[in-house]
Amino acid sequence: MDNLNSDIIGSLRVPVPALEEQRGLVAEISEATAKIDTLIAEAERFIELSRERRSALITAAVTGQIDVREAA
Repeated sequence: MDNLNSDIIGSLRVPVPALEEQRGLVAEISEATAKIDTLIAEAERFIELSRERRSALITAAVTGQIDVREAA
C-alpha cells in the first residue's frame, strides 16, 4: 500500500502475551508436536509392515504355499 510505510508499521501497538504465558504456549505446542511425530512414526511403521506382509502373501500365493483358488 502506498500510504503504509515502516514508520506507520513501527508505531502500531501489538498486544503480546506475558513471557511466562508465551513459554507455556510453546510447551503445549511442543508436547502436541511430539505426539503428532510419534503418531506419524507409528503410521510409517504400520505401512512398512503392511507392505512386507503383502509381499509375503503374494510370494506365498505365487509359490503355492497357500491355496488361493477358492478365494476368488
